[in-house]
Amino acid sequence: MVSFKSRCIALRKRGLSINQIVVKTGRPKTSVYFHIKQFPLNELRKKEIRLAAIKRFNDYSRSIKGKSRLNRHPIPFAIWNTQLVSLIGHLTFDGEIKRSGCVYTNRNFSLHRNVELCMKEVYPFLPKKYESLPGVHKTAYHNVELATYLKKKKGGLIGKISVMNIGLQRAFLRAFFDDEGSVYFIGKRRAVRGYQHSVQILKLIHVLLKKFGIESKVDEKYNEITITRRENIAQFSKEINFSKGVTVNGKRSNSVWKQSLEKRHILRQALASYA
Repeated sequence: MVSFKSRCIALRKRGLSINQIVVKTGRPKTSVYFHIKQFPLNELRKKEIRLAAIKRFNDYSRSIKGKSRLNRHPIPFAIWNTQLVSLIGHLTFDGEIKRSGCVYTNRNFSLHRNVELCMKEVYPFLPKKYESLPGVHKTAYHNVELATYLKKKKGGLIGKISVMNIGLQRAFLRAFFDDEGSVYFIGKRRAVRGYQHSVQILKLIHVLLKKFGIESKVDEKYNEITITRRENIAQFSKEINFSKGVTVNGKRSNSVWKQSLEKRHILRQALASYA
């Protein structure tokens, strides 16, 4: 019967690596090494083993690219509802869909709760939550597969929202103004404003507002959309408005209100001031 030592040496002389001999013999690496340490591989064979290891690593990397390592997968959907539209809207306006995952950033806890609730429609796993700056919080879903899927869905939504049903358009507009909107109300000057770095998005918001009978103006220089005049602001209040619990930041040094009032409350005051 061939001894373990003789077998190790014979396999080594055939050019097998220590790991390959471990697999062949079923014995620990330390035991194998003890018997073959005096039989090093030549440089050509070492190079072949290194290249084979690199190929295995690259093949594995390609096989898992874009897939969740925790086996957590998004739930595919073909039909849009208001929750899904709201989710993609928030991730577009005050969030981001990166290669590694999706992150929503805002000061308002009610909006974070809404994003988390909407996300359950497509990804039933809890997010990571942390404070990035004093008072600024993040709700994060670190999943490359989810990010890839939602990025594709975002492109489809942006391209088709203008022809979707009125309820979905309302959800998209509400998400935009909750994240990016404000009420300007000083004296007799009243306006609802929205800021966005993407002029394409601002023009889309302008088109959607028109479908609700709301006239607006896009200022490309300041990346702003503005709704003025009583009839337009009143129509905005009736059809879109701000979500309950969405407030201005009263702690800002330049805050006009000096308290965290709900935006919909300020909007009511602005409309009442026309009387």
